[in-house]
Amino acid sequence: MAKSSRWYKLDNAAKIVPSQAHGADTRVFRLTAVLKEEVNKDILEQALQEVAPEFPIFNVVLKRGIFWYYLEDSDMVPEVTEEGEYPLEALYYPGRRNLLYRVSYFKKRINLEVFHVLADGTGAFMFLKHLTAKYLEIRHSLPLTHFEDDISSLQDNSADAFDTFYEKSAGLEQLKEMKSHQAWQLNEEKDPNLRCHLLEGVISAGKFLSKAKEYNTTVGILCVAIYIEAAIKRMTVRQKKKPIVVSVPVNLRQFYQSYTARNFFSVINVSFDATEYNGTIESIIPGVKNEFERQLSEEKIKENMNSYAALEHNIAVKMIPLTIKDIGISIFSFLAERGVTCTMSNLGKIVMPEGPDKYIDYFSAFMAAPSEQICVSTYGDRMVFGEVSPYVTHGVMMHFFRIIANMGIEVELSTNDYDGEEAENAELS
Repeated sequence: MAKSSRWYKLDNAAKIVPSQAHGADTRVFRLTAVLKEEVNKDILEQALQEVAPEFPIFNVVLKRGIFWYYLEDSDMVPEVTEEGEYPLEALYYPGRRNLLYRVSYFKKRINLEVFHVLADGTGAFMFLKHLTAKYLEIRHSLPLTHFEDDISSLQDNSADAFDTFYEKSAGLEQLKEMKSHQAWQLNEEKDPNLRCHLLEGVISAGKFLSKAKEYNTTVGILCVAIYIEAAIKRMTVRQKKKPIVVSVPVNLRQFYQSYTARNFFSVINVSFDATEYNGTIESIIPGVKNEFERQLSEEKIKENMNSYAALEHNIAVKMIPLTIKDIGISIFSFLAERGVTCTMSNLGKIVMPEGPDKYIDYFSAFMAAPSEQICVSTYGDRMVFGEVSPYVTHGVMMHFFRIIANMGIEVELSTNDYDGEEAENAELS
């Protein structure tokens, strides 16, 4: 087969990803569909072969240019493998020509792992939902399913939405204003091999929503507030001089009409002064709510979106050789990490068409991180918190789940920390 010459520019959020991928922070995220039955490898392989061509932006390799990285079409065929020993292992190796996603299975789980240059969580969930639906169609002879809210054409799901909606403005000036102050950092024992440690907590979405209504707030705000309270419980008196900063990715598809499967998100940073905590979560929620409202205004969203896009459109930045850009981005990333305690990404409600839906238990998501990242996803009444860190303990997250349990909501926990084929399970109630 002749080699395709088609190539894609990296979207603006993806441009910095290759330079950030090192150590425990592989910049890989995992999305999982947990079924109510064991996965058949051969059928999953067939489903992948049918779905992969619908997402051409996934079937590419990463190449180095003089000034930027870029993606090039590949005729490599993705393969399904049984889940390996360690999750979230690197997908990008400089100089190696390989696909930037992998599909694996283990018992009832279908896993999609993706290098962040290809997509964000919302875009990758498009792929996983289609793959899962196709698998269940074949497995159970179901009618063809349709996803009206996901994909209108191959061109749409490969579009660079940052470029589509960019408006020339003081974008780089906005980036300069994003100078980080040092936030309180987790100080746990790191895995000597910098492996990713995962903790999954499953609760009732309905009960959590009811609790959010009791506090007159939203699910997203309550999640961040609970994390802040959990972090405070791990801080010493002296450490409370530094703020807790939770970085919250924002899906820009909520504000701009786009069907892209590529990266299209912004970030807000929610800061809280631990000395303002009076022992109740009610003392945290108003501050978090104000930060959400201030930073999610139409004007702020536009500013942040243009800040991402401004990097590509700035002539001076364009002309810097990629080797120097890599060094600069690594330094910028290091400084930015000092200004964040953790990242919490709410991927929202996952909806599947009738037919496949009855064979699915829940979906979960995990993202490799230099410190700690939490992904929240909801399917039916199953709300799942997926935490990843390079630490061998989960001090803050255990406080997080105890707070939820003390609200009267049962928590089912599982982790990859223990020896043996299966993660041990525990319950907090």
